[in-house]
Amino acid sequence: MKKTLVSALTTALVVGAASTTFAAASPFSDVPAEHWAYDAVAQLAQDGIVNGYDGTHFRGDRQVTRYEMAQMVAKAMAKSQNVTVSGNDKALLDKLAAEFADELNNLGVRVANLEKNADKVKWTGEARYRYWSYRDENAAGKKSKDNIDHVSFRLFPTAEINDNWSVKARLTSNFLMNKDNTGTTELSYIFAEGNYGSLNVKAGKMPFYSTNDDGLVMDDFFSGVQATVGSKVKLTAEAGRWNINDRANVAVTKEANKAVPAVKDVASYQGVQLSAEQGKLSGGLGYRHFSSEVFKTASGYKADKDDADILSAGARYTFDKNWAVAGAYAENTDAKSYKKSGSAEIDYKGANKANKGSFGASVAYRHLGSNASLMPTFDTAHANVGTGHDTLNEKGWDFSASYVPMKNTLTTLGYFNGKQFANHNDKAETLYARVSFFF
Repeated sequence: MKKTLVSALTTALVVGAASTTFAAASPFSDVPAEHWAYDAVAQLAQDGIVNGYDGTHFRGDRQVTRYEMAQMVAKAMAKSQNVTVSGNDKALLDKLAAEFADELNNLGVRVANLEKNADKVKWTGEARYRYWSYRDENAAGKKSKDNIDHVSFRLFPTAEINDNWSVKARLTSNFLMNKDNTGTTELSYIFAEGNYGSLNVKAGKMPFYSTNDDGLVMDDFFSGVQATVGSKVKLTAEAGRWNINDRANVAVTKEANKAVPAVKDVASYQGVQLSAEQGKLSGGLGYRHFSSEVFKTASGYKADKDDADILSAGARYTFDKNWAVAGAYAENTDAKSYKKSGSAEIDYKGANKANKGSFGASVAYRHLGSNASLMPTFDTAHANVGTGHDTLNEKGWDFSASYVPMKNTLTTLGYFNGKQFANHNDKAETLYARVSFFF
């Protein structure tokens, strides 16, 4: 969206509302005293919001780029911090900040609070298509092929309560295109979030992500409370319940190589993680405890043991804007088998959905034991959610590439080649793809 002089004048009038008079003279030769916009342009120049071109021309009939407009809005925002601005003009400036949020962020201008106050409820969303093709082969050479087409539609409302608290939620609709089913719609999570300086508090049903190991152990939801304190070094403590029935995987099956049963159980959960960032290096440690009767009959567990205690660690080193390496390890100290998971990854560049033409690629070696990786974040492992296909207890190489063909559209293509160590090293091969549209 391009704007002409009118936009510039809007910004000028917002910050000029606190002034009693406009500037006495305009520095631009192409804005004479009799010009209808003379006073506003003079005020712009006096306030340092516009500099003109070559020092003498304003060129008010020229269309302004979004970047140029963002620069003017940024300067207006800075001025509004030191003068009294009326309620209507403040609201107008907030809306301008929200409109040019991406450009302002690129300029290093903090606009989160302005965006939040511009509207009490803000909606974002994602429409996503995912495809998997599993091509396995057993020791006798018998091959199997299973294709899955999955579509999801997500809405993310954020409601402002006051300066410190907000409510966040996610509405999700899922269906399988290859089965042409009616699908399901659910409230995936809803929680209240409070921010007090370096302290962040959440309560409700919320995303459950093992940040310290970059999702090797968990990427799901849990109901409870979470508190995080710190900036460069963060300590997170959380407690609540994890619904095993909602996200059943091989860790709660009675036999590792059979379909997941409808387990009606909720595990109590307590966890703590420490994460830190110093220059190009980041990483962390985590401990998570689950307790449920389900574990007593789960494959690979010690007899009559109803606990799962999982320790994990991870680190990432960023060499430059193009290259980074990452690694993570997790172990369930209560399990007899399938108790270890690990991941080593090399990343090149990175696709940013806001930047058309950006791209990234990665290669990784993964070892996913079901009793350590209860619900990992990787596409190959996540496919078992709602599809009936078990992709845990596998090890092998994972290749992926992402590309942004147009703004707010992210595409990913991946390939996994490895073995099922839970099933006598049968071959495991997976093709997967994803297309996401963000709004």
